[in-house]
Amino acid sequence: MLSQRESNNSSNRMPIELGKPADYGQFILERRYSLAKSYARDALARGGFYLDVGCGNGAQTILFAKHFNAWMGVDVEPGRLDEFRRELERGEYEVASKPHKILCYEGERIPLEDGSVDVLTCIEVIEHTQNDSATIRELLRVLKPGGTAIITVPNKWWIFETHGASLPLLPWNRVPFFSWLPKRIHSKYAKARIYRRSQIESLVCAGGFEIINSVYVTAPMDMLKPAILQTLVRKSFFRNDATSIPFLSTAVMIVATKPNH
Repeated sequence: MLSQRESNNSSNRMPIELGKPADYGQFILERRYSLAKSYARDALARGGFYLDVGCGNGAQTILFAKHFNAWMGVDVEPGRLDEFRRELERGEYEVASKPHKILCYEGERIPLEDGSVDVLTCIEVIEHTQNDSATIRELLRVLKPGGTAIITVPNKWWIFETHGASLPLLPWNRVPFFSWLPKRIHSKYAKARIYRRSQIESLVCAGGFEIINSVYVTAPMDMLKPAILQTLVRKSFFRNDATSIPFLSTAVMIVATKPNH
């Protein structure tokens, strides 16, 4: 949720819209957190200073922040950050008592010094930024050598376009298989970028990171109704947090480190 300006590295100049964070209590929050604990266990155990880039309402931030001595959340939407602050005030969250900052910024340069962060998360954010490559380099800049980044982006091969699209004559913007269309068509109507797994891996490596793990995040099925059907599918095809089948995944999670050299 970093920038509403147009992408400058897309040949079709797709209009980028702000994203909507997951609501408190949604299953996807726990699914991401569980995967991160599995694939970045050592990084979380070390503690230190944690940064959530594009923190939104803080629903994801609070799960990670409890592992650290101090933390910060940054976002471009003041209203989302106000939601976050109100939630901390009325909830009984351990992280509220730790040293922390919740800041609004312009979405390009993170307001931190070089090499000041031990672990950062950037969850469903890069696809909304003005320049995804520049965003990756900025994440690398603020990390300490040996620091860890946990990044997720939408998966091209999920059946539904997770961010929707502005399609002519179709008021319902979650058209099946729209995300599978060629990039030049998708970019014309989509509200955010979408990535193949190999594409986001290449982007992260080109930005200077070393990848530790890359996994498909299994669809949480939060939007499926009624509840009995949701429970049924979660216990069958969508049971595990990660999947080897791209069509069952809404996102790709990358766990990467900043080299020590």
